[in-house]
Amino acid sequence: MNTPPSPSGAEHPDGSSIRLGALVPLTRPGWVEAGRHLLAGLDLAVREVNDAGGIDGRPLELVVRDTAADPERAAAAVDELARLGVAAVVGEYHSVVARAAAARADALGVPFLCSSAVLDALTEEPTEWVARLAPAQSHGWRIYADFLLRAGRRRIAVATQPSVYWASGTRVLRDHLAPRGGTVLELDATLTPEALCDALVDHGATALLLLVGHPEPAVPIVRAVRGDRRLAEILIGAPAGQPEFAAWAAALGEDGAGIPFLRYLPERLGPLGERVERELRERLGEAPSFVAFEGWDTVAVLAAVLRSHGTDRAAIAGSWPRVAVEGTRRPIQFSRTPGISVWQWAWTPIQVVDRDPAEPDRFRILHAG
Repeated sequence: MNTPPSPSGAEHPDGSSIRLGALVPLTRPGWVEAGRHLLAGLDLAVREVNDAGGIDGRPLELVVRDTAADPERAAAAVDELARLGVAAVVGEYHSVVARAAAARADALGVPFLCSSAVLDALTEEPTEWVARLAPAQSHGWRIYADFLLRAGRRRIAVATQPSVYWASGTRVLRDHLAPRGGTVLELDATLTPEALCDALVDHGATALLLLVGHPEPAVPIVRAVRGDRRLAEILIGAPAGQPEFAAWAAALGEDGAGIPFLRYLPERLGPLGERVERELRERLGEAPSFVAFEGWDTVAVLAAVLRSHGTDRAAIAGSWPRVAVEGTRRPIQFSRTPGISVWQWAWTPIQVVDRDPAEPDRFRILHAG
């Protein structure tokens, strides 16, 4: 479904709007809750820019397109947004979808500031047109692997589905753990939950990582493992962040607690982050995830670029190395990072957290990188 432009702030009859295309998963099989948080952050920041007078008197306007986690749909949306005259494209949560959008933006010469996707190879070749706020998967998942080692978990099983993203994550884990005495066993997530539990017992796994979609098959796998007395001591983990959102706790209750995942927030927010957190909480009706902060930071970066470099697409893309913006989580600057083909913020704060078993709505910080 294509959604109409978001009504992002007050009317400005004295100047035409500056359009930003926004790619967001808003329908299944996309991760709808992540999309809702991402859009909330994008829209809040646009409203704040417009309430402060816009960009040289011109309002920002979000032109939102639902990707529904479909790479082809995302690429087609970039084509459409380019024809509509957007100054830049922002957003997207799913890595495989963002990769398709980045390739198309690069081909068309449209700046793309990716908010949330982490896949290292966001484009096949180095590009000047794409920048990214989220940390690269190889960086974040190595921090997660260090957490596993510190917790004494070296026999790691991963329940995984076919995907470039999951395969990349498995490779990062294996490459980081193997030299440190760890092993990674891949288990096909199409196994019945009972068969998967038997395999975990047979291999003596000390941790099971959920490299699978939510709610299916993640929820039935968690329920099966939690209900199997043979696996009472196993650690269940979800580096991709499935437990971050309220739907996880609603689906699993106490069974969903104590499952460590990656979250891109500092231990404490500064004054700007605290203010944005309050606004996002009011808008969402719940605690904002790190994805909502990524959305706000994305627009903050683009607004600063538009003020200093105008709306010319080539000028926007050429500005990435000169960005210096106060974000909600720490100052944002982009650089060329070895092995990463796009301009990269290196790095956002990274935590390994879980939901407290004694209070599942509270997050515990277990490790930071």
